[in-house]
This record gives sequence, C-alpha cells and structure tokens, in this order.
Amino acid sequence: MQQQLLDWIKQFNHDYADITSLLIVLSLIIIVALILHFILHKIILPQLEKNGKKKNQGWQFQLTQHKLFNRIAFLIQGIVVNIQAILWLHAGSTTQQVLTVGAQAWSLLFGLLILYSLLDIILGAMQRYPSIARLPLRGIFQSVKLIATVIIGIMIISLLIGKSPLILISGLGAMTAVLMLVFKDPIMGLVAGIQLSANNMLNIGDWLEMPKYGADGAVTDIGLTTVKVRNWDNTVTTIPTYALISDSFKNWQGMTESGGRRIKRSVRLDTTSIHFLTEHEISALEKAQLLEPYIDNKVNELKQFNSSLPQDKVSPLNQRNLTNIGTFRAYVEAYLKNHPLIHKNMTIMVRQLESDSNGLPVEIYAFTNTTAWLEYERIQSDIFDHIFSILPQFGLRVHQSPTGNDMRAIGYNDEINII
Repeated sequence: MQQQLLDWIKQFNHDYADITSLLIVLSLIIIVALILHFILHKIILPQLEKNGKKKNQGWQFQLTQHKLFNRIAFLIQGIVVNIQAILWLHAGSTTQQVLTVGAQAWSLLFGLLILYSLLDIILGAMQRYPSIARLPLRGIFQSVKLIATVIIGIMIISLLIGKSPLILISGLGAMTAVLMLVFKDPIMGLVAGIQLSANNMLNIGDWLEMPKYGADGAVTDIGLTTVKVRNWDNTVTTIPTYALISDSFKNWQGMTESGGRRIKRSVRLDTTSIHFLTEHEISALEKAQLLEPYIDNKVNELKQFNSSLPQDKVSPLNQRNLTNIGTFRAYVEAYLKNHPLIHKNMTIMVRQLESDSNGLPVEIYAFTNTTAWLEYERIQSDIFDHIFSILPQFGLRVHQSPTGNDMRAIGYNDEINII
C-alpha cells in the first residue's frame, strides 16, 4: 500500500513523496487502531460487563470479574496493528520493524495477562466447591503464572534484541546461581506447596497453631510464598510457605473432624484433707445416685477382704477402707460419663498425677461432643464449677498458696491469743 501511495504522490511532488506516503500510512494505522479501540472498549465491552453483572453468578459473571474481555480486546488491537504494518508498510523498512516488534511484544504481554485472567477464573470456579476449595490451589496457580511469566519474558527480550529464544535460554545456565538466589522463596514455596497438597498436610480453613511465628487461627490463604493465618484475636499472621515444611506446626483439623475436643485439666487438692471415710460419711455419700453402685460394690469387696484377715491381724495397716479421694474420683468419672455434653465414644478418665509442694493433682481427661470454641469453654467451665463446689462433700480441700487475707487472719488470731 505504501508503494502505491509513493508512486501516486511522485506524480505531484518527487522530493517529499517518501515521507508523505509514510505519514499517510501511519495515520491510517492509527485511525484504524482508534476506531477499533472505540468499538471494543466503548460499545462491546460495556455491553458484556452489563450482561455479566445481571447474572450476578455463573460463568458470565466470573468472566467479567478478572478483566478477561478487556485484555482480549487489547490483544486484538495488537494483532491488527501487526497485520497492518506487515501489509501496508515497505517490507524490511525500519518503520515496519519497529511497529511489528512493538505490536508482537504488546500481543505477547496481553497474551500473558489473558492467561492470568483464565487462571483466576478457573481458581474462582474451583473454589466454589467446598471439597476443592480446601486444597492449596492458589500456590499451584501462582507457580504456573511464574513459569509463564519467565517464558513470555524470554520471548519478549529475544524479540526486542532480534535473537533466538534458544540463545537466551542457553545463556541462562551461567545465571543459574543468580536466579536461584533471586527466586529462592518462590522455588521453595512451590516445592512446599506441592508437598502440602500431595500429603494433605494443610488446607484452607484449617486451624493452624505455630508458636514460632505467633500463629494460632484459621488458614485463609495458601500462596506461592506465604500462608496467611487469621488469629483468634483477628490479627493476621503471614508465614513463609516453606516454613511449614522445614518447621513443625500443629493442625487442629483432625480434632474438628473427630467431633470431640479434649478437656485436660487438673484440680490440685490439699493432701492434708485426704482420709478414710467413716460410716457416717459413707452413708451420706451413698445417697448420691451416681455413687450408689460404686459404694455398694466397693463396700462388699472391702468387707470380704477384711473378713478374710486373721483376728490377730485386724489393723488399719492391713485392712482396706474407702478413701474420700478415691470416692471423689469415682464420682467425677461417673459424673462425666452421665454428662450429656461429653463424648461417650472417646476416652473418659480421672487420674492422680505426681504430688508436689502444690498439692495432689487430680486430672480430668475427657472430650466434649462439640468442637466449637465457645461451647467447649462453657462446657469445661460448667464441669469444673461443679467439681470445685462438690469437694467439701467429700471432706476435700483445694490446695492454694496463702493469700494476703490468710496472713491477716493469722495475725488477727495471734492478737486474740495474746489478749
């Protein structure tokens, strides 16, 4: 086309024919590009976005949320400019080379952005399914984006310098150490993401606890280089993805899926309050429905054992008797087994731990039938409210260090004794 214009213009003015024909062709290319831009961005795209918003859900809505059509429009413009430059300008001219190289680099760039949009759309569609949304897909998709970016980047650079991409790729061998240093976190994050996904170690929504990084909450995002955790105080902790492989962490999802949450807490008793039960105390405790079967069986067992002793060996050292602490443990265990909010198919245990200067720990080990935090804390508190309140019925006291009020009481008693 430029040659035809040149021949026609030379009929009128031979001196400025070359520059005039070039300017006319460039003007036509620009005018076509502007008209195409107006049609695509002012007429077609607004209509597509309007239709997508009407749907509010579905694939049409998803397509308009990640600028897919907008980027396709820019890609079409680049392709059209490239075709115009090839058809209308002198083959091999500097102007044609500049335009074609620029248009091709433009097309490669927006082709990469279109790939980004498609991956985001696919990710959004997959996250609509609960079984898939829990997988660490974002890190995998970010890895694909990174690889595509490197490939397109090499192609654009080779296009600008006029060399084959193979030459650049072969030259990357000498830059491996530098690239490993620059892309260390993405590479390690990619490997970690694959391991997390393959071994099902962590999914979005899991309760993650990692004290080293101050993380204790729900996983909200698993990216290529970072994992975001929304803590229970609504702060957000960011953890390097590779740290989940190199360091240890606790995933509470197994507890959530089991349907029971563990109670593991001790009551410290004053050892000076431990004693054998008297007949009067046994009679009083036997009125408790939870203790009646235990006391009846235990009393019969102890009577049989004690009656088998020789008459000359009858002594508290040889006899067996009910203790208040043993009866207390039996009561708490029966209480837990009959509690409507305790999981009956999981371990229920009441045991003694090693005593020390802070008294004798009696540990309650059981599981609630809910994993919700608020409900769990309420159930646990109610149980221990009851346990602390029932201790005097067994003649037991909680061990606690003397308080200021205790010291004042001692001083007051001393004053009375002196008077």
